[in-house]
Amino acid sequence: MERVTPLNLDLLRRRPDIEAPELVAVDAADRLLLGLAADRLRSPGMIATINDSYGALTLGAADLTGGSGIRAFQDGIVHERALALNAEDQGLRDAYRSLPLTPALLDDVSTVLLRLPRSLDELDELAWTIAAHARPDVQVLAAGRIKHMSVSMNAILGRYFGSVTASLARQKSRVLIAAGPRPVPPTTFPRRATYDVGLDRPLELRAFGATFGGASLDPGTRLLLPHLRGIGRALPPAAAASTKRDRPGAIIDLGSGNGAISSYLALCTPGLSILATDQSASAAASTTATAIANGVAGRIEVTRDDALSLVPDASARVIVLNPPFHIGSTVHAGIAHRLFDACARVLSPGGELWTVWNSHLRYRPVLERVIGPTRQLERSPRFTVTVSTRR
Repeated sequence: MERVTPLNLDLLRRRPDIEAPELVAVDAADRLLLGLAADRLRSPGMIATINDSYGALTLGAADLTGGSGIRAFQDGIVHERALALNAEDQGLRDAYRSLPLTPALLDDVSTVLLRLPRSLDELDELAWTIAAHARPDVQVLAAGRIKHMSVSMNAILGRYFGSVTASLARQKSRVLIAAGPRPVPPTTFPRRATYDVGLDRPLELRAFGATFGGASLDPGTRLLLPHLRGIGRALPPAAAASTKRDRPGAIIDLGSGNGAISSYLALCTPGLSILATDQSASAAASTTATAIANGVAGRIEVTRDDALSLVPDASARVIVLNPPFHIGSTVHAGIAHRLFDACARVLSPGGELWTVWNSHLRYRPVLERVIGPTRQLERSPRFTVTVSTRR
């Protein structure tokens, strides 16, 4: 595809993520960051972008430098795919490389363009990684919407950098500029926590910085867990032992997060195998770490995937889901509906979707329509646990 010149940020799209009039692919913080970074980006030096949701920073940097070799890390695989599609549309598919959050992302990097996460743990892990592995003269330009920023972010950056300043605000956005990386202590990730969930042994949880909820056992999951104890024993032996995605029968932990559900299931039923999947790189790593901590890693296959795109139709007997109710910082039911559609495709006839959801969202009619007959197992003032049978 020929290069589209100049880059038009207004042409960037969110797909394959949810697209809606109230959801944007580029915001004022992206534009402010690119404007402030323009002179530095035109100077020699390696560039890395982190948490660039749909490609504005990566493709904007490529457009300003007129070059290639930009390195990009995005925690969400849906964002990686959106960046790839936008790069193809703009004729910039060779302008960057997607890399995991490892030293290779930051080796010899002198400029980092970062979208500030809402999670302070995530910012802590990112700042530590940049300070530990980028050049001594690295400058970090971190943008956010003011309503999602706090002075705690300055303090975290100041823990790892000698200089932290803030830009003037524009269109309700601001950029924090950090430079002078300090010597870093050993990493504190993954975070650790232990919970009594009624088993013979405590449930060990592990979480890296961008994992939603960290190493906590959220109230919805806590309400759901006791209802899952008999699932594995109800499956035929061959099905219970299979996590091969080309064979029916796998129990799937969709949106595995810190791995609480998949490790609980494995601890409840010896011999049970689970496919745990999450679109977040941090969550996938956390699920793996939790499985190792609980001694069940050999029975949990962990994948990073978006809405079960790698899983064949009608191939699962059971899916367990605690669906998110937000897209980034926006509360939006669309992501849960998208996951329900994916479950309907992947469940075999008679297969079951076990889920817990915020009671005020009233998902039961949607589950009845998309999956099939749905019964309520428990309801608290905040959460509802249901099981839906694929018609």
